[in-house]
Amino acid sequence: MLADVVREEWGRLISLLLARFRRLDLVEDSLADAVEAAARRWPADGAPDNPAAWLHTAAARRVLDRLRAEAMHNRRMPLLATDVARTAGAGGAMADPGGLVEDDRLRLVLMCTHPALAPEAASALALRLVVGVSTHDIARLFLVPEATMAARLTRAKKKIVTARIPFAVPGSDELPSRLSTVAQTAYLAFTAGYAPGSGPDPLRVDLAGEAVQLVRAVLALQPDDPTLTALLALVLLQHSRRDARTDDAGHLVLLADQDRRRWHHDEIAEGVALLASPVLRSDLPPQALSYLLQARVAAEHASAPRAEDTRWDRVVAHYDLLVGLQPGPSVELARAVAVAEAFGHESGLAALQHIPRRSSHRLEAVRAELLTRAGRVAAARTAYDAAISLCRNEAELEHLRGRRAALDHLTGQPPP
Repeated sequence: MLADVVREEWGRLISLLLARFRRLDLVEDSLADAVEAAARRWPADGAPDNPAAWLHTAAARRVLDRLRAEAMHNRRMPLLATDVARTAGAGGAMADPGGLVEDDRLRLVLMCTHPALAPEAASALALRLVVGVSTHDIARLFLVPEATMAARLTRAKKKIVTARIPFAVPGSDELPSRLSTVAQTAYLAFTAGYAPGSGPDPLRVDLAGEAVQLVRAVLALQPDDPTLTALLALVLLQHSRRDARTDDAGHLVLLADQDRRRWHHDEIAEGVALLASPVLRSDLPPQALSYLLQARVAAEHASAPRAEDTRWDRVVAHYDLLVGLQPGPSVELARAVAVAEAFGHESGLAALQHIPRRSSHRLEAVRAELLTRAGRVAAARTAYDAAISLCRNEAELEHLRGRRAALDHLTGQPPP
Protein backbone atom coordinates (compact mmCIF):
# COMPACT_ATOMS: atom_id res chain seq x y z
CA MET A 1 0.00 0.00 0.00
CA LEU A 2 2.73 2.46 0.96
CA ALA A 3 4.48 1.94 -2.37
CA ASP A 4 1.26 2.78 -4.24
CA VAL A 5 0.71 5.91 -2.16
CA VAL A 6 4.26 7.09 -2.76
CA ARG A 7 4.03 6.44 -6.50
CA GLU A 8 0.69 8.21 -6.86
CA GLU A 9 1.11 11.05 -4.36
CA TRP A 10 4.84 11.88 -4.29
CA GLY A 11 4.66 14.69 -6.81
CA ARG A 12 1.59 16.28 -5.21
CA LEU A 13 3.12 16.10 -1.73
CA ILE A 14 6.37 17.66 -2.91
CA SER A 15 4.36 20.40 -4.57
CA LEU A 16 2.36 21.17 -1.42
CA LEU A 17 5.46 21.22 0.76
CA LEU A 18 7.38 23.39 -1.68
CA ALA A 19 4.48 25.79 -1.86
CA ARG A 20 4.63 26.22 1.90
CA PHE A 21 8.34 26.11 2.68
CA ARG A 22 10.19 26.93 -0.56
CA ARG A 23 13.20 24.82 0.52
CA LEU A 24 13.83 22.08 -2.00
CA ASP A 25 16.64 20.48 0.00
CA LEU A 26 14.55 20.20 3.18
CA VAL A 27 11.32 19.18 1.47
CA GLU A 28 12.70 16.15 -0.38
CA ASP A 29 14.67 14.86 2.61
CA SER A 30 11.75 15.36 4.98
CA LEU A 31 9.27 13.57 2.74
CA ALA A 32 11.72 10.68 2.36
CA ASP A 33 12.03 10.55 6.18
CA ALA A 34 8.23 10.49 6.45
CA VAL A 35 8.03 7.57 4.02
CA GLU A 36 10.68 5.72 6.02
CA ALA A 37 8.71 6.33 9.23
CA ALA A 38 5.54 5.07 7.56
CA ALA A 39 7.33 1.88 6.49
CA ARG A 40 8.20 1.26 10.15
CA ARG A 41 4.93 2.27 11.79
CA TRP A 42 2.12 1.34 9.42
CA PRO A 43 2.71 -2.45 9.50
CA ALA A 44 2.48 -2.36 13.31
CA ASP A 45 -0.10 0.38 13.89
CA GLY A 46 -2.16 -0.03 10.74
CA ALA A 47 -2.37 2.31 7.77
CA PRO A 48 -4.07 5.64 8.45
CA ASP A 49 -7.44 6.53 6.93
CA ASN A 50 -5.75 9.19 4.78
CA PRO A 51 -2.21 7.96 4.01
CA ALA A 52 -1.25 10.98 1.90
CA ALA A 53 -2.32 13.40 4.64
CA TRP A 54 -0.30 11.40 7.18
CA LEU A 55 2.81 11.66 5.04
CA HIS A 56 2.24 15.37 4.45
CA THR A 57 1.87 16.10 8.15
CA ALA A 58 4.89 14.01 9.10
CA ALA A 59 7.05 15.63 6.43
CA ALA A 60 5.92 19.15 7.37
CA ARG A 61 6.85 18.52 10.99
CA ARG A 62 10.30 17.38 9.93
CA VAL A 63 10.79 20.48 7.81
CA LEU A 64 9.83 22.69 10.74
CA ASP A 65 12.18 20.77 13.01
CA ARG A 66 15.03 21.28 10.55
CA LEU A 67 14.22 24.97 10.18
CA ARG A 68 14.25 25.46 13.94
CA ALA A 69 17.55 23.60 14.19
CA GLU A 70 19.04 25.80 11.48
CA ALA A 71 17.75 28.90 13.22
CA MET A 72 19.35 27.89 16.47
CA HIS A 73 22.60 27.16 14.72
CA ASN A 74 22.64 30.49 12.90
CA ARG A 75 21.21 32.45 15.84
CA ARG A 76 18.38 33.67 13.61
CA MET A 77 15.36 32.07 15.23
CA PRO A 78 13.17 35.22 15.48
CA LEU A 79 13.60 36.12 11.81
CA LEU A 80 13.08 32.59 10.55
CA ALA A 81 10.09 31.93 12.80
CA THR A 82 8.46 35.09 11.51
CA ASP A 83 9.08 34.06 7.89
CA VAL A 84 7.71 30.55 8.41
CA ALA A 85 4.66 31.89 10.24
CA ARG A 86 4.02 34.37 7.43
CA THR A 87 4.22 31.63 4.79
CA ALA A 88 2.00 29.25 6.73
CA GLY A 89 -0.45 32.03 7.56
CA ALA A 90 -0.90 32.72 3.87
CA GLY A 91 -2.15 29.16 3.45
CA GLY A 92 0.94 28.15 1.48
CA ALA A 93 0.16 30.56 -1.34
CA MET A 94 3.01 31.19 -3.74
CA ALA A 95 3.94 34.55 -5.07
CA ASP A 96 2.07 35.13 -8.31
CA PRO A 97 2.33 38.68 -9.60
CA GLY A 98 -1.02 39.85 -10.87
CA GLY A 99 -2.79 36.51 -10.31
CA LEU A 100 -1.45 35.31 -13.65
CA VAL A 101 -1.77 31.56 -13.03
CA GLU A 102 -4.73 29.80 -11.41
CA ASP A 103 -3.80 26.15 -12.03
CA ASP A 104 -1.69 24.85 -9.13
CA ARG A 105 0.26 22.29 -11.15
CA LEU A 106 1.08 24.79 -13.89
CA ARG A 107 2.19 27.28 -11.25
CA LEU A 108 4.63 24.76 -9.83
CA VAL A 109 5.96 23.74 -13.25
CA LEU A 110 6.56 27.40 -14.05
CA MET A 111 8.44 27.74 -10.80
CA CYS A 112 10.72 24.84 -11.73
CA THR A 113 11.46 26.20 -15.20
CA HIS A 114 13.66 29.05 -14.04
CA PRO A 115 15.90 30.37 -16.85
CA ALA A 116 18.97 29.78 -14.68
CA LEU A 117 18.46 26.06 -15.32
CA ALA A 118 19.04 24.49 -18.72
CA PRO A 119 15.69 23.54 -20.35
CA GLU A 120 16.35 19.79 -20.13
CA ALA A 121 17.34 20.05 -16.47
CA ALA A 122 14.28 22.18 -15.73
CA SER A 123 11.94 19.71 -17.44
CA ALA A 124 13.52 16.75 -15.67
CA LEU A 125 13.25 18.53 -12.32
CA ALA A 126 9.59 19.40 -12.87
CA LEU A 127 8.82 15.80 -13.89
CA ARG A 128 10.46 14.49 -10.71
CA LEU A 129 9.22 17.05 -8.20
CA VAL A 130 5.85 18.20 -9.51
CA VAL A 131 4.57 15.21 -11.47
CA GLY A 132 6.31 12.46 -9.48
CA VAL A 133 7.83 10.55 -12.42
CA SER A 134 10.57 8.17 -11.26
CA THR A 135 14.21 8.87 -12.07
CA HIS A 136 14.33 5.65 -14.13
CA ASP A 137 11.40 6.72 -16.27
CA ILE A 138 12.77 10.25 -16.70
CA ALA A 139 16.06 8.79 -17.87
CA ARG A 140 14.17 6.66 -20.38
CA LEU A 141 12.31 9.72 -21.67
CA PHE A 142 15.60 11.57 -22.21
CA LEU A 143 17.34 8.47 -23.61
CA VAL A 144 20.16 8.52 -21.05
CA PRO A 145 21.27 6.00 -18.38
CA GLU A 146 19.51 6.26 -15.04
CA ALA A 147 22.75 7.16 -13.25
CA THR A 148 23.30 10.05 -15.67
CA MET A 149 19.80 11.41 -15.04
CA ALA A 150 20.18 11.03 -11.28
CA ALA A 151 23.37 13.12 -11.45
CA ARG A 152 21.63 15.78 -13.57
CA LEU A 153 18.78 16.05 -11.10
CA THR A 154 21.20 16.32 -8.21
CA ARG A 155 23.12 19.12 -9.93
CA ALA A 156 19.89 20.98 -10.71
CA LYS A 157 18.72 20.77 -7.11
CA LYS A 158 22.09 21.93 -5.82
CA LYS A 159 22.04 24.86 -8.21
CA ILE A 160 18.63 25.91 -6.94
CA VAL A 161 19.84 25.77 -3.33
CA THR A 162 23.30 27.29 -3.74
CA ALA A 163 22.22 30.02 -6.18
CA ARG A 164 19.10 30.75 -4.09
CA ILE A 165 16.87 30.49 -7.14
CA PRO A 166 13.43 31.55 -5.92
CA PHE A 167 10.41 29.33 -6.28
CA ALA A 168 8.21 32.06 -7.71
CA VAL A 169 5.77 32.36 -10.59
CA PRO A 170 7.15 34.50 -13.43
CA GLY A 171 5.46 37.73 -14.40
CA SER A 172 3.58 38.09 -17.67
CA ASP A 173 6.66 39.57 -19.34
CA GLU A 174 8.72 36.49 -18.42
CA LEU A 175 6.10 33.86 -19.18
CA PRO A 176 6.66 33.47 -22.96
CA SER A 177 10.31 32.54 -22.47
CA ARG A 178 9.29 29.58 -20.30
CA LEU A 179 6.48 28.18 -22.46
CA SER A 180 8.73 25.98 -24.58
CA THR A 181 10.10 24.23 -21.49
CA VAL A 182 6.63 23.91 -19.96
CA ALA A 183 5.34 22.36 -23.20
CA GLN A 184 8.23 19.90 -23.27
CA THR A 185 7.55 19.00 -19.63
CA ALA A 186 3.86 18.38 -20.33
CA TYR A 187 4.71 16.29 -23.40
CA LEU A 188 7.12 14.13 -21.42
CA ALA A 189 4.69 13.80 -18.52
CA PHE A 190 2.02 12.60 -20.95
CA THR A 191 4.47 10.11 -22.47
CA ALA A 192 5.31 8.80 -18.99
CA GLY A 193 1.60 8.23 -18.38
CA TYR A 194 0.77 6.90 -21.83
CA ALA A 195 3.68 4.43 -21.90
CA PRO A 196 5.16 3.95 -18.40
CA GLY A 197 8.71 2.66 -18.44
CA SER A 198 8.34 0.87 -15.11
CA GLY A 199 5.73 -0.17 -12.57
CA PRO A 200 2.72 -2.48 -12.73
CA ASP A 201 0.45 -0.53 -15.07
CA PRO A 202 0.24 -0.63 -18.89
CA LEU A 203 -0.70 3.05 -18.69
CA ARG A 204 -1.18 5.66 -15.96
CA VAL A 205 -4.41 7.36 -16.89
CA ASP A 206 -4.13 9.76 -13.95
CA LEU A 207 -0.71 11.02 -15.01
CA ALA A 208 -1.67 11.31 -18.68
CA GLY A 209 -4.86 13.14 -17.71
CA GLU A 210 -2.90 15.58 -15.54
CA ALA A 211 -0.61 16.29 -18.47
CA VAL A 212 -3.62 17.02 -20.69
CA GLN A 213 -4.97 19.45 -18.10
CA LEU A 214 -1.56 21.09 -17.80
CA VAL A 215 -1.51 21.72 -21.56
CA ARG A 216 -5.03 23.16 -21.40
CA ALA A 217 -4.04 25.46 -18.54
CA VAL A 218 -0.96 26.88 -20.24
CA LEU A 219 -2.76 27.23 -23.59
CA ALA A 220 -5.38 29.34 -21.79
CA LEU A 221 -2.58 31.81 -21.01
CA GLN A 222 -1.35 31.89 -24.63
CA PRO A 223 -4.29 30.77 -26.81
CA ASP A 224 -2.61 31.59 -30.14
CA ASP A 225 0.61 29.72 -29.43
CA PRO A 226 1.17 27.12 -32.21
CA THR A 227 3.34 24.83 -30.07
CA LEU A 228 0.71 24.52 -27.37
CA THR A 229 -2.11 24.17 -29.91
CA ALA A 230 -0.36 21.30 -31.69
CA LEU A 231 0.53 19.69 -28.36
CA LEU A 232 -3.06 19.78 -27.12
CA ALA A 233 -4.24 18.17 -30.37
CA LEU A 234 -1.64 15.43 -29.94
CA VAL A 235 -2.39 14.57 -26.32
CA LEU A 236 -6.16 14.65 -26.87
CA LEU A 237 -5.96 12.27 -29.83
CA GLN A 238 -3.71 9.88 -27.91
CA HIS A 239 -5.61 10.15 -24.63
CA SER A 240 -8.91 9.42 -26.40
CA ARG A 241 -7.90 5.75 -26.67
CA ARG A 242 -7.24 5.22 -22.95
CA ASP A 243 -10.29 3.04 -22.14
CA ALA A 244 -9.56 0.64 -25.00
CA ARG A 245 -5.87 0.13 -24.26
CA THR A 246 -6.54 -2.50 -21.60
CA ASP A 247 -9.13 -5.27 -21.30
CA ASP A 248 -11.36 -5.95 -18.31
CA ALA A 249 -8.55 -7.88 -16.63
CA GLY A 250 -6.10 -5.00 -17.06
CA HIS A 251 -4.08 -6.67 -19.82
CA LEU A 252 -2.52 -4.60 -22.58
CA VAL A 253 -4.53 -4.39 -25.83
CA LEU A 254 -2.60 -3.40 -28.95
CA LEU A 255 -3.92 -0.69 -31.24
CA ALA A 256 -5.01 -3.09 -33.97
CA ASP A 257 -7.12 -5.08 -31.48
CA GLN A 258 -8.76 -2.18 -29.63
CA ASP A 259 -12.53 -1.77 -29.53
CA ARG A 260 -12.88 1.61 -31.23
CA ARG A 261 -16.32 2.10 -29.75
CA ARG A 262 -14.56 2.68 -26.42
CA TRP A 263 -12.53 5.58 -27.76
CA HIS A 264 -13.56 9.06 -26.61
CA HIS A 265 -14.83 10.45 -29.88
CA ASP A 266 -15.52 13.90 -28.45
CA GLU A 267 -11.81 14.25 -27.69
CA ILE A 268 -10.97 12.98 -31.17
CA ALA A 269 -13.24 15.62 -32.68
CA GLU A 270 -11.61 18.34 -30.57
CA GLY A 271 -8.13 17.18 -31.54
CA VAL A 272 -8.95 17.07 -35.23
CA ALA A 273 -10.51 20.55 -35.03
CA LEU A 274 -7.34 21.88 -33.41
CA LEU A 275 -5.30 20.54 -36.33
CA ALA A 276 -7.31 22.85 -38.59
CA SER A 277 -6.52 25.89 -36.45
CA PRO A 278 -5.20 28.93 -38.38
CA VAL A 279 -2.20 29.16 -36.03
CA LEU A 280 -0.92 25.87 -37.48
CA ARG A 281 -1.02 26.95 -41.12
CA SER A 282 2.02 29.23 -41.26
CA ASP A 283 5.71 28.53 -40.75
CA LEU A 284 6.09 26.72 -37.45
CA PRO A 285 8.99 26.48 -35.01
CA PRO A 286 10.56 22.99 -34.83
CA GLN A 287 8.92 22.07 -31.53
CA ALA A 288 5.46 22.96 -32.85
CA LEU A 289 6.09 21.08 -36.10
CA SER A 290 7.20 18.00 -34.19
CA TYR A 291 4.00 17.94 -32.15
CA LEU A 292 1.93 18.65 -35.27
CA LEU A 293 3.40 15.71 -37.20
CA GLN A 294 2.84 13.36 -34.26
CA ALA A 295 -0.73 14.63 -33.94
CA ARG A 296 -1.32 13.96 -37.63
CA VAL A 297 -0.18 10.37 -37.12
CA ALA A 298 -2.60 10.03 -34.21
CA ALA A 299 -5.36 11.53 -36.35
CA GLU A 300 -4.76 8.91 -39.06
CA HIS A 301 -5.45 6.19 -36.51
CA ALA A 302 -8.41 8.06 -34.99
CA SER A 303 -10.11 8.61 -38.34
CA ALA A 304 -9.92 4.97 -39.46
CA PRO A 305 -13.18 3.11 -38.74
CA ARG A 306 -11.25 -0.17 -38.53
CA ALA A 307 -7.59 -0.97 -38.01
CA GLU A 308 -7.32 -2.33 -41.54
CA ASP A 309 -8.57 1.00 -42.90
CA THR A 310 -5.56 2.90 -41.55
CA ARG A 311 -3.68 4.78 -44.26
CA TRP A 312 -0.25 3.50 -43.34
CA ASP A 313 1.33 5.14 -46.38
CA ARG A 314 0.33 8.54 -44.99
CA VAL A 315 1.58 7.54 -41.55
CA VAL A 316 4.97 6.69 -43.07
CA ALA A 317 5.04 10.05 -44.86
CA HIS A 318 4.44 11.88 -41.58
CA TYR A 319 7.20 9.89 -39.91
CA ASP A 320 9.58 10.58 -42.80
CA LEU A 321 9.16 14.30 -42.10
CA LEU A 322 9.49 13.77 -38.37
CA VAL A 323 12.70 11.75 -38.69
CA GLY A 324 14.17 14.53 -40.81
CA LEU A 325 13.18 17.08 -38.19
CA GLN A 326 13.92 15.13 -35.03
CA PRO A 327 15.97 11.98 -35.65
CA GLY A 328 16.27 9.54 -32.79
CA PRO A 329 15.66 5.90 -31.84
CA SER A 330 12.04 6.39 -30.69
CA VAL A 331 10.92 8.19 -33.84
CA GLU A 332 12.80 5.81 -36.11
CA LEU A 333 11.28 2.82 -34.33
CA ALA A 334 7.77 4.21 -34.80
CA ARG A 335 8.54 4.80 -38.46
CA ALA A 336 9.78 1.21 -38.86
CA VAL A 337 6.47 -0.09 -37.46
CA ALA A 338 4.57 2.03 -39.96
CA VAL A 339 6.82 0.87 -42.80
CA ALA A 340 6.14 -2.76 -41.86
CA GLU A 341 2.39 -2.18 -41.91
CA ALA A 342 2.51 -0.27 -45.21
CA PHE A 343 5.07 -2.30 -47.15
CA GLY A 344 5.56 -5.62 -45.36
CA HIS A 345 7.62 -7.14 -42.57
CA GLU A 346 10.88 -7.36 -44.52
CA SER A 347 10.76 -3.62 -45.22
CA GLY A 348 10.10 -3.06 -41.55
CA LEU A 349 13.06 -5.21 -40.52
CA ALA A 350 15.28 -3.30 -42.94
CA ALA A 351 14.14 -0.02 -41.35
CA LEU A 352 15.21 -1.36 -37.94
CA GLN A 353 18.76 -2.13 -39.02
CA HIS A 354 20.31 1.27 -38.33
CA ILE A 355 18.65 1.76 -34.93
CA PRO A 356 21.11 0.89 -32.11
CA ARG A 357 20.45 -2.59 -30.75
CA ARG A 358 19.15 -2.91 -27.20
CA SER A 359 18.34 0.80 -27.11
CA SER A 360 14.99 -0.17 -25.52
CA HIS A 361 12.83 -3.21 -24.95
CA ARG A 362 10.35 -1.90 -27.52
CA LEU A 363 12.92 -2.10 -30.31
CA GLU A 364 13.53 -5.77 -29.54
CA ALA A 365 9.78 -6.40 -29.18
CA VAL A 366 9.09 -4.93 -32.61
CA ARG A 367 11.96 -6.91 -34.08
CA ALA A 368 10.55 -10.09 -32.51
CA GLU A 369 7.08 -9.45 -33.93
CA LEU A 370 8.39 -8.81 -37.44
CA LEU A 371 10.66 -11.86 -37.29
CA THR A 372 7.64 -13.93 -36.25
CA ARG A 373 5.70 -12.67 -39.26
CA ALA A 374 8.67 -13.63 -41.43
CA GLY A 375 8.65 -17.17 -40.01
CA ARG A 376 12.12 -16.79 -38.48
CA VAL A 377 11.12 -18.33 -35.18
CA ALA A 378 14.56 -18.86 -33.62
CA ALA A 379 15.58 -15.27 -34.25
CA ALA A 380 12.20 -14.05 -32.96
CA ARG A 381 12.66 -16.07 -29.78
CA THR A 382 16.06 -14.44 -29.22
CA ALA A 383 14.59 -10.99 -29.78
CA TYR A 384 11.77 -11.66 -27.32
CA ASP A 385 14.32 -12.78 -24.73
CA ALA A 386 16.22 -9.54 -25.24
CA ALA A 387 13.01 -7.48 -24.91
CA ILE A 388 12.04 -9.31 -21.72
CA SER A 389 15.46 -8.72 -20.20
CA LEU A 390 15.21 -4.97 -20.84
CA CYS A 391 11.56 -4.35 -19.91
CA ARG A 392 10.68 -2.97 -16.46
CA ASN A 393 6.97 -2.46 -16.95
CA GLU A 394 5.09 -5.41 -15.48
CA ALA A 395 2.12 -5.24 -17.82
CA GLU A 396 4.35 -5.15 -20.89
CA LEU A 397 6.45 -7.97 -19.44
CA GLU A 398 3.35 -10.12 -19.14
CA HIS A 399 2.46 -9.35 -22.76
CA LEU A 400 5.98 -10.13 -24.01
CA ARG A 401 6.16 -13.40 -22.11
CA GLY A 402 2.80 -14.38 -23.56
CA ARG A 403 4.02 -13.69 -27.09
CA ARG A 404 7.21 -15.62 -26.37
CA ALA A 405 5.25 -18.57 -25.04
CA ALA A 406 2.99 -18.49 -28.09
CA LEU A 407 6.07 -18.99 -30.29
CA ASP A 408 6.98 -22.14 -28.40
CA HIS A 409 3.39 -23.38 -28.65
CA LEU A 410 3.33 -22.84 -32.40
CA THR A 411 6.55 -24.74 -32.95
CA GLY A 412 5.80 -27.44 -30.40
CA GLN A 413 9.03 -26.69 -28.56
CA PRO A 414 9.12 -26.27 -24.76
CA PRO A 415 10.79 -23.11 -23.37
CA PRO A 416 14.54 -23.50 -22.90
